Amino acid sequence: MSETLLINNRWQASGDGNTRPVINPAYNRPIRDIAEASAADIDAAVMAAQVAFPRWASTSGRERAALMHKAMDIFRAQYLDACARVLTQENGKPLNDSFKEVRYTADVIDFYADEARRITGSHFAGDMGASHSFVLKQPLGVVAAILPWNFPVDLLAWKIGPGLAAGCTFVVKPSEEAPLSVLLLVQAFLDAGLPEGVLNVVTGGGAVGAALVDHPGIDKVAFTGSVETGVKIAQTAAKTMKRTTLELGGSAPCIIFADADLEAAVKGALRRCYSHTGQICISVNRIFVQESIFEAYVERFRDLVTRLTIAADGLQEPNADMGPMINAAAVEKVRQHVQDATAQGGRVVMGGEVPQAEKFSTGGFYYAPTVIVDVTPEMRVMREETFGPVAPIAPFRTFDEAIQLANSTPYGLAAYVYTRSLDTAFHAARGLRCGGVGINVNDITDIRGPFGGMGLSGIGRELGEPGLESYLETKHIRLGYGPINGL
Repeated sequence: MSETLLINNRWQASGDGNTRPVINPAYNRPIRDIAEASAADIDAAVMAAQVAFPRWASTSGRERAALMHKAMDIFRAQYLDACARVLTQENGKPLNDSFKEVRYTADVIDFYADEARRITGSHFAGDMGASHSFVLKQPLGVVAAILPWNFPVDLLAWKIGPGLAAGCTFVVKPSEEAPLSVLLLVQAFLDAGLPEGVLNVVTGGGAVGAALVDHPGIDKVAFTGSVETGVKIAQTAAKTMKRTTLELGGSAPCIIFADADLEAAVKGALRRCYSHTGQICISVNRIFVQESIFEAYVERFRDLVTRLTIAADGLQEPNADMGPMINAAAVEKVRQHVQDATAQGGRVVMGGEVPQAEKFSTGGFYYAPTVIVDVTPEMRVMREETFGPVAPIAPFRTFDEAIQLANSTPYGLAAYVYTRSLDTAFHAARGLRCGGVGINVNDITDIRGPFGGMGLSGIGRELGEPGLESYLETKHIRLGYGPINGL
């Protein structure tokens, strides 16, 4: 069945019958086909969202909150388990990591459901004559949510959570590589009674997303994905002044100062390097270690890498540390980055190859966790986003050198610092040019805090209060008034 388009609360196939397969990266085999939305399908989905917008925008915050909470109650009870399993099949992460994602997804939507009742404006007395001003916060309009494959369900929640709470309607375009888990989350909203046209889905390849960005009926584009695609979206959206939130790539540095808790710094960076096989925008991409502890750090890091487990199939090995990569192109990019590093004098001390065990002879896309030393800033692993299980580790001498090295790429999404000194931590946090800094932690994400990047890592913020504000327009109303009649 390829009825994966949702328009006005009805699942349907593509108008022209075109489909494409969703591939399981553990076996390089199709899971099922999805519809390839036609131009007419896209127009119909946008029209449905436009028609639904005035009704949904005028629905009270209490009603929107109740429906969103009901949807998540249904999701947890009826779809969560299946969603996690499908997620592992379509993007390769071990099952326990998939469960973590889908549970957090429901938490994000519940969080913003509560925020639907807290949207307020402000007012103030005029200071030039008899007048009073009111500042209203109103929903922005129809939003195109364009999703990545690595966290498709969670990052949909980051968009529709605040957007639905604000009163916006949506056309969702899942990644063609991992769309199936998204459909289960959306079905929970339909089961909860979401009005027709509020949440629509168009599946297909990059051309479908491009058509949405260019569509005159779209008021905002919320995108998570590559820098290259993000730049194209920004250029297209600028032609009609569409609002954008663009969460793009990163090349996160992790700085380990000599006074750090060595064990915590090793384990923290290790997890953030190799979780989801390094295919996370806030993965540690570069590790900088102060000279006096460099050798000890590398030795302990390498020791723990030898203990990592790689799942050939994340359903069969749910507790594994890693799984397959998403496709052959992803493996090839990692191979090229490692090859480039070794050609310039880098030394692979762990990994650097496709794992050879019999269980990996499935036709899937695998790469071993890799550690490289003797790296320099000119190498691709140190200046580009590898998006794979590679940890280049370099020494530094002084605080200033560490900050300069960390800031030496055009990305600025996340950074991590390990130190016992509060002074060092604050100076580093202020000096690092990125949207989020983790001090003695390896995750910068909290529902209540803003998430987003600087430089090539994007525009705008998701999560927290800024995430909600990005789906609201601010309107100023100035009211003049005269004297009371008869007085």
